[in-house]
Amino acid sequence: MTAPAPQPQVDNPREIRGWSMYDWANSAFSTTVATVFLGPYVAELARAAAATAGSRTVSFLGIPVAPDSFMPYCISLSVFLQVLFLPVLGAIADYSHLRKQMMRAFATLGALATTAMFFVAGDLWWLGGLLFVLANLAFGAALVFYNAYLPEIASPQRQDRVSAFGWAMGYLGGGLLLLGNLIFFQLHERLGVSTGLAMRINLASAGLWWLAWSVWTWRTLRPRGASRALPPGQGYLAVGFRQLRSTLREARQFPHTLRFLLAYLIYNDGIQTMIAVSAIFATAPLTQGGLAIGQGTLIQIILMIQFVAFFGALFWGRLAGWIGAKNALLVSLAIWSAVVVYAYFGLQGEGRVREFWILGACIAVVLGGSQAISRSLFARMIPPGKEAEFFSIYEISERGTSWIGPLLFGLVNQTMGSLRPALLALIFFFIVGSVLLAYFVDVPRAIAESGAGA
Repeated sequence: MTAPAPQPQVDNPREIRGWSMYDWANSAFSTTVATVFLGPYVAELARAAAATAGSRTVSFLGIPVAPDSFMPYCISLSVFLQVLFLPVLGAIADYSHLRKQMMRAFATLGALATTAMFFVAGDLWWLGGLLFVLANLAFGAALVFYNAYLPEIASPQRQDRVSAFGWAMGYLGGGLLLLGNLIFFQLHERLGVSTGLAMRINLASAGLWWLAWSVWTWRTLRPRGASRALPPGQGYLAVGFRQLRSTLREARQFPHTLRFLLAYLIYNDGIQTMIAVSAIFATAPLTQGGLAIGQGTLIQIILMIQFVAFFGALFWGRLAGWIGAKNALLVSLAIWSAVVVYAYFGLQGEGRVREFWILGACIAVVLGGSQAISRSLFARMIPPGKEAEFFSIYEISERGTSWIGPLLFGLVNQTMGSLRPALLALIFFFIVGSVLLAYFVDVPRAIAESGAGA
């Protein structure tokens, strides 16, 4: 009998760097597409279409939609689809041990859909939303398998640092591409390129960046586990549903893991909604509760956030070691709550742009840290062998993939006719998430229940 192949060792520096480079690659989608360019660009095209029709709304599939609410609705739709598909994909990956192959397939699909955003122009404003739904769905699917590698490549005592390093590399990589996009956008008139074409080139560049840099990860990340033979007459889809049902039945054995997951799904919904709608809020007219900040200034602020967040993620990895991961998360959520309140009451008058710079710096300090520590803390609560299944549920509310928050934001904005009440409504997610985390999650018990610390 042939001896089984030895499993790759944990804490391999080369593999950890390769794993982290996927954050470097896919963060181009988060920054250039989801945060900066696509939302304002599609909203502007939709406003123009509404003005041409002599209406305050645009029609999508016969449904009247406020131009500034279209992209938040698309975010919500993309995550609703993730609720349906990602847990099954995670179960298939854990059963088949095809995590690397599935991660590569979905990353390629998302990158190609992002590159195709080059064709969003004029009356095709709706195409931007559809391509975003596809790209964001693939983005989330690939992250399921990416995150599931964390407890397998890093020992428990190093997972906070490794997770923070991955987030930091993501902010650095996404920031460098955004810097190139900023330079190009500011020079586009001198280069004889229209504003719309410059937007489309920048959107497509994110897809090309995502695809090209992912190659580093494919070359260094090693598969884990051995594939199991399929039961007679069954395919991976049927096995995936069966495996998911089994996991859901077993989940009651891990109450504190589930409580943390519930807290995370709530507070991260607020974080992701803030990320997704910040550009819309910043560029919207003053009459709509926005800040009327120019696109060039907005890109500079987002770029500042990227590079400050690089250091913030590394700092939060150390802070978790000093005061504990749970306490570090609670500190970050308190800061997020303060940001929402100030965004509603402040940012007035001629000094609003300067204040937005300061507020952006505050966001940057906690942005990567709150997400990195959440990921590494959750990784320690997962039952061995169920990594992709549990991370598929986790990913439902991961960066840029929340759905209740964008839906609430869009509805409040459309009802109140102002973006500021819509922003203030997001404080619900930070307060409820903090209460659940502080009073209902016992981290040592969660680790012991899952058997991950055994």
